[in-house]
Amino acid sequence: MKQQLQVPPIVKYTAFSFFAERFCPIICRYFGITRHWLLQPVTESNLQLFALIAIWISSKIHDSRPLTVKKLKILADKIIHEQHYTTRDFAEAVLNFEIGTSDIVFRFLEDLLIQLKEVATIGDHMNLEVCMDIMDLLYEKEETTTLYTSSHSLAASILVASYVIMVPKQRWEFPVIPWVKYGMACTDEEIIQVVTYILKHVLQPSSC
Repeated sequence: MKQQLQVPPIVKYTAFSFFAERFCPIICRYFGITRHWLLQPVTESNLQLFALIAIWISSKIHDSRPLTVKKLKILADKIIHEQHYTTRDFAEAVLNFEIGTSDIVFRFLEDLLIQLKEVATIGDHMNLEVCMDIMDLLYEKEETTTLYTSSHSLAASILVASYVIMVPKQRWEFPVIPWVKYGMACTDEEIIQVVTYILKHVLQPSSC
């Protein structure tokens, strides 16, 4: 979808955050008594609409030339086959989305990487693209949805996991965990636990 819409990384990852941080808690509450506009009922077409709205709102926030509703509607007609959505449906979905963008993992991660390159030479071994690949893998796996509760902790942990993967072991002299812990106000235990979880899911062998 990102390739079809040609959106920059910040738009993509803000949309991911919207989707993960709103939809996952809603699903948990759904099995209780809370009702939500998205879950009446849970269908593939409603989830696809939710994802498109997340991208659209993210584009409006971050793009100087945001996606038009016409372009989004054309894409919706191509990928959503169960149901036909009108422009009014998109507008109503946006109004019910509960917008908020203060805690975007990608933004925190990008800032951490910039700061690391400024304070340590090992930052030259770090690559934002690899960090983004790790984020993509995490967002693709249902088992990792428990990581989305703290954007600061997740951003710090992705950076540490990227450090372990990209920096040669003989160059591990930089105290990366204390450094990110100070910057993101996380505990050692929290970061180590999440990093271990990330590495387990990122480095696990692909099933044939």
